[in-house]
Amino acid sequence: MSFPLPAPGASPQRVLIYSHDTFGLGHLRRARAIAHALVAEAPERRVVILSGSPVSHAFRFAPGVTCRRLPGVTKLASGEYQSLGPGHGLDEVVATRAALIRHVAERFDPDLFLVDKEPAGFHGEVLPALHRLKARGCRLVLGLRDVLDDPALLAPEWERKGALAVLPLYDSLWVYGLQAIYAPLDGLALPAGVAGRLTYTGYLRREAPDSEGPEEAAREPFLLVTPGGGGDGVELVEAVVRAYEAHPLEHPALVVFGPFFPAAEQAALGARIAAHPRLSSLGFDARLERLMRRAAGVVAMGGYNTFCEILSFDRPSLILPRVRPRREQLIRARAAARLGLVGVIEPGDADEPTADETARMAQALAALPHRPAPSARPIPGLLDGLPAIRRLAATADAACVAAE
Repeated sequence: MSFPLPAPGASPQRVLIYSHDTFGLGHLRRARAIAHALVAEAPERRVVILSGSPVSHAFRFAPGVTCRRLPGVTKLASGEYQSLGPGHGLDEVVATRAALIRHVAERFDPDLFLVDKEPAGFHGEVLPALHRLKARGCRLVLGLRDVLDDPALLAPEWERKGALAVLPLYDSLWVYGLQAIYAPLDGLALPAGVAGRLTYTGYLRREAPDSEGPEEAAREPFLLVTPGGGGDGVELVEAVVRAYEAHPLEHPALVVFGPFFPAAEQAALGARIAAHPRLSSLGFDARLERLMRRAAGVVAMGGYNTFCEILSFDRPSLILPRVRPRREQLIRARAAARLGLVGVIEPGDADEPTADETARMAQALAALPHRPAPSARPIPGLLDGLPAIRRLAATADAACVAAE
């Protein structure tokens, strides 16, 4: 396995990003945004992303960025994990992934190792590489999204995984959000010295491709319905389709199911969508930003990446957060709604939605294009994440050069 190296005489910085990707698209899309920002700032940089995403091939990567696929694992609705490859047990796959991570780390010899979300990696798979790179003098950084989970749930989870004990290995912790909105590590018993290594960067601004197809340019104002990767998006799409079936709504809606939407449910909902004159659907679009930029409003579950896109493209939005297996989306949605950035409909208690809930959904959809955009409530530093990360990486650049 070979890797592109910087040109002679250029800054030596090589960045390795670990993105475990056991569910959805969030980790890979965040890693990709950061990698692209780093090479745009310093084209001599080289970035390698280690990703377990089964759809990493669908994304384009900028020159200087390489994505290496790890054997896939997936999270079940129960919260348990299993291998994506037939005939392979989870322990076997984790051992293979750990060996690959260490091999790439040794061959690529990064100056900066950025680990996404899981301090020890999936089932501890990143620990051998962490210790190896620490001994070599590599700068170790843990990148965290703005919200991880309810502290009452996160604390025992991290204790069980041994995550808290790993934190002192890291030179820095970057939170891709603002402390004024949410502090993801509050309520945890952090080891001594860790809190002082914490930096809030702001959210990660997203850009849309300049070009757009003729179908996009001709589309009338529409509502974009996106459950992200789609693996847990059935309730969101069902709620929207039901509202359109029960009530006359002015704006058409485009549903983008996502690559992990359950096949049987997609077929059933797709048939209902095809039968409705104000609804249409796509299976998956890796360049969803183009659609979001044109949408009159966005209906989403409020995962981290979608939230960044809503802010970046300044779209009125309605969030229907999931609450299982994590409360991350609910916490983020409530915090954003409190600041006037989004509208929220929280899940009801009933197993089956009532007529009143469907009517409330229809009212929210009708009002969505007329909601204030996020920019109506300006927040200093809200979307400064990528410039902040570039500055932090430049500090690591200087440290690498000084060490030579």
